Amino acid sequence: MSDGGRVLVVDDERLNRMILRRALESQGHTVDEAENGQVALARLAAGPIDLVLLDLVMPELDGYATLAAIKADPALGHLPVIIISSVEELDSIVRCIEMGATDYLPKPFQPAILRARVDASLAGKRLRDLELEYLEQVSRVTGAAAALEAGRADLGSLAEVAERTDALGILARRFMSMAREVQAREERLREEVRELRIEIDHVREARQVAEITETEFFRDLRNRAGDLRRIIRADED
Repeated sequence: MSDGGRVLVVDDERLNRMILRRALESQGHTVDEAENGQVALARLAAGPIDLVLLDLVMPELDGYATLAAIKADPALGHLPVIIISSVEELDSIVRCIEMGATDYLPKPFQPAILRARVDASLAGKRLRDLELEYLEQVSRVTGAAAALEAGRADLGSLAEVAERTDALGILARRFMSMAREVQAREERLREEVRELRIEIDHVREARQVAEITETEFFRDLRNRAGDLRRIIRADED
């Protein structure tokens, strides 16, 4: 049994949806249903779906318009869509593929072919999802490097990347170790600067005191204080 995916079956015929649901669930997939394109688009907006099986001839919003809406939406355009329809004209098949459909199956479908097409479409989506995840995590590493250079590194964003077992995970772990060393070195330098500033302040204060005590006024005041102490001692004697 293949790894299950979340499949949306879009068909205005309830019997067709039931047959597809049974076939897909027997293959390990989770199935949602929609009776027309409008309902399908609402369902896609409500939560994650991995694959759409789309009929062409439907009321309200047919398969062509639904496919166009899916591919025009940045949040949905990556979804694989398999057209499954009794419309067998070559022009219709070509049109759907040109519009972005992943594959085309005629009705009535053969379960083995359905399984193969669905598995291939889901495998392609999973590969793309992994690629997007990889690129997003690469951007985390490069972003953290830029932030470190700017003096505002946040290593928390790399925790998930560092859990990977591939080369990217090794890079993230080494970068985090390097960044922590840099931050520790900067903290030591800041502490040394603080201590140096304190020492400079003490030296400055001592210099200011020395400048005051070396003035003529302070020497005269000190002499008068000495004379006063001698007079006091003489009176006591």
